Amino acid sequence: MKNLESAISKYHSIKIKHILPPPKTMPVLCFDSKIMEVLEILKTRHHVWVIDCKEDGKLIGVIRYLDVINFLMPPEKHSMFIGNSKKAFVSAFSGAETAGDVMEKSAVTINHEKTVLESLEKMKNYNLQLLAVVNDENRLIGEISLRILINKFLELCF
Repeated sequence: MKNLESAISKYHSIKIKHILPPPKTMPVLCFDSKIMEVLEILKTRHHVWVIDCKEDGKLIGVIRYLDVINFLMPPEKHSMFIGNSKKAFVSAFSGAETAGDVMEKSAVTINHEKTVLESLEKMKNYNLQLLAVVNDENRLIGEISLRILINKFLELCF
């Protein structure tokens, strides 16, 4: 049991930047990328990070797999609730053409200097399994998922 306690303590203090997968493995598109490029990525991934390529990779949004439902449905089939964003009105039928047209602007981020424990807390607070990892200039440098965190924990235990 002592080894497990030691592993957990060490695990919680690891900085995110030390366990990030290579950036080239991330699904990333520019704000002005065509919607068909988004759909191509979403055939095999659960999300696409949207960056401003003119601002050297500044993160501006995310498109999740389930967000495509809104894009594919005609606007009259969308359920509307008080507080709905313009996203509910964006579909192939209403002229959405780029990643920027369909992205969610409130991607949850975490700074690369934060720890595993801070990542877990943020995931729990926002009920997410994935966070965008940004540097001090809010540029996307990686992503941290619950799967990555589980793998790192198991690596420390065995």
